[in-house]
Amino acid sequence: MTVSFEQLGVGADLAGSLEAVGIRRPFPVQALTIPDALSGRDVCGKAKTGSGKTLAFGLPLLSRVPKAAPRAPTGLVLVPTRELAVQVEGVLTSLAPAVSRTVVAVYGGVPIERQIEALGAGADVVVATPGRLIDLFERREVVLDAVAVLVLDEADRMADMGFTPQVEWLLRRVAPTRQTMLFSATLDGDVDHLVRHYLTDPVRHEVASERPTVEQMEHRFLAVHQMDKVRVAAAIARGGDKTLVFVRTKHMADRLARDLATEGVRAAAIHGDLRQSLREASLARFSAGKLPVLVATDVAARGLDIDAVDTVIHYDPPEDHKAYLHRSGRTARAGDAGLVVTLVLWNQLLEVERVQRRLGLRVPVVEVFSNDPRLSDLAAWDPSADAA
Repeated sequence: MTVSFEQLGVGADLAGSLEAVGIRRPFPVQALTIPDALSGRDVCGKAKTGSGKTLAFGLPLLSRVPKAAPRAPTGLVLVPTRELAVQVEGVLTSLAPAVSRTVVAVYGGVPIERQIEALGAGADVVVATPGRLIDLFERREVVLDAVAVLVLDEADRMADMGFTPQVEWLLRRVAPTRQTMLFSATLDGDVDHLVRHYLTDPVRHEVASERPTVEQMEHRFLAVHQMDKVRVAAAIARGGDKTLVFVRTKHMADRLARDLATEGVRAAAIHGDLRQSLREASLARFSAGKLPVLVATDVAARGLDIDAVDTVIHYDPPEDHKAYLHRSGRTARAGDAGLVVTLVLWNQLLEVERVQRRLGLRVPVVEVFSNDPRLSDLAAWDPSADAA
C-alpha cells in the first residue's frame, strides 16, 4: 500500500496544501528521499526531469528552513535555466504559505532591480541560476552564509552547460554546516566531483526513470529534401495536438517558427536571445494546449517539464544518441503514446545511422514528400513495410 505524505513525515499543513491541489500520494522519488531529507541528511538523488523531484526536495526544504533576514536567505535552490527557475518557484510558492515562508526566483533576462527589491524584503528561499546569483552576491544584495538547506537541481545539466565553476564558487560561500540535496540524471564526471567535495556522507537514492525508453516510443526517420523540409514538418504537426520541434541554433528556431506560420501552422520559438517574458508566455500557451507547436533549441529546452507532448520532431538531427534521448524523452510520458520523427537530409544519413546504432534502433530511413498522406498519422504507418 502506498504511504501518504504525512506518513513520510511531512507536516499536516504542507500535506493539506498538496491535498487541496489533488496531490495525495508521493511519487517513488519522493517516497525514497523525503524521510532522509526531513531528518537533515545530505541526499544524492539520481532522477530525471518529470520524476517528481521538485516536491522531493521542496517539501523538506520548506519544512526545515528558518525565517530569513533581509538579503540573507536560509534556503537556496540552484538550477541551470531560467525556465526551470520559474517552474520550481511556482511549485514552492504554492506551498510556502502553509508554513509561513516566502520564495523568490532570481535569474537573468529580466530587470535585476525587482529581484534586489524582493531580496531586500526578505526571502526565505531563493531559486537561482548561478550567473544571476553571483551578480547579486557581488553587488552585496544577497549573502549566503545563512543558508541552512541547499539544493542542486539538475546538476548534470548545469555541468553540461559549463556552470560547474560558478556552482563551486557559490558553494564555497555557503555555510559548511548546511544540509545539501543534489538531484541529477547522471552521477558521473563533474557531478561526481560535486558529490564528493560538497556533500557530507550523503544517502544515495536512485529512481528508476519514469521517462520513456526508446522501446516505448514510435520512431520514424524520414529522408526529406531541403526545399520540402518545412512543408513536411508542417504536415506532421497538423496530425498532432502538441508538437515539440528541435533545432540546433537560435536563428533556425526563429526562422522555422515563421516558416511554419506561413504554412498555416501556429508556432513559437524559445531560445536564449528572446526576452524572458516572451519565452514564458510561449511556454505557458504550449503547455496549456493553446499553441500547437513549440520550436526549441537544446539549451532552451533543458529543464522543461511539459506534459502531453504527442510528437517530437528532430528538425535538425541530434548531435549524438544522448541528445536524441533527452529530446525524445519529452513524449511518451506516463504511459501515453509518443511519436519521435527525425528529418534527414542526404548529407546527414551517416550521422543518423550512427545515432541509431548507439541506441540499438533498426528503423529504415524512408524518403517522403510533403504531400504524402501518411504524414498525417505517422504512428499508424509501419515504415519497415515500405523500406527499399
